[in-house]
Amino acid sequence: MAPVPLSVRGLQKSFGGLAAVQQVDLDLREGVTTALVGPNGAGKTTVFNLITGNIPPDAGEVLLDGASVRGLQPHRIARLGVARSFQDLRLFGRMSVRDNVRAALEHTAWLWQPGDRAARAAREAAVDRALERTGLAALGQARAADLAYAERKFLSVARILATGARIWLLDEPASGLDPQSRARFVQLVREAVADGVTICLIEHNLDIVTELADRIAFLDRGAKLAEGEPQEILSDPRLIAIYFGERRS
Repeated sequence: MAPVPLSVRGLQKSFGGLAAVQQVDLDLREGVTTALVGPNGAGKTTVFNLITGNIPPDAGEVLLDGASVRGLQPHRIARLGVARSFQDLRLFGRMSVRDNVRAALEHTAWLWQPGDRAARAAREAAVDRALERTGLAALGQARAADLAYAERKFLSVARILATGARIWLLDEPASGLDPQSRARFVQLVREAVADGVTICLIEHNLDIVTELADRIAFLDRGAKLAEGEPQEILSDPRLIAIYFGERRS
């Protein structure tokens, strides 16, 4: 079995009377792609927000290499190697593509900050590699706001790539992509996994899920109902009925 760099145990979160996440356990294994699947409102993005420190859990633990990161600020968790994308992308629209990727390197990103010439060259090389791998190398000086939708999606991934993060949390990364862009995205994820990156993705497109996921965790109403290999989960008629909103009252 592959090592487990990130796991959650007994994770809970309520908003008023709504139990958004209920006693969720999840192991993310090194070099494995896990998909969080479930209907809208199942708690998938809330799980990401709890892992990354964007919201605090009511109970439970988030463990990175066996040590709790509960209570750490999001930027500190990111510096430990956990990077995420958002459904709304959250790019700096007026900044260039290259500067958007530089910004993802946080305190080491800018040319006037401390560091010798070799360190600065290494940062720029990381930006170059990220832009090359995402097909954006020719658009480095373009404003993020001027990119096509698919290009903005790839820019959000380039920001993750440049950081060298070992755990990627991707929220609807392939939504709205045309077939050619989707194929590029699938290849990009497969290359990252081959390099040992641990990936967890939220994705409503079940074709993408079956192409990429090694494991599926199925959530509904904040609870994890099942976890297993894609064929096992996606052939369960009860889970599929829930996914498509056909549950019996």
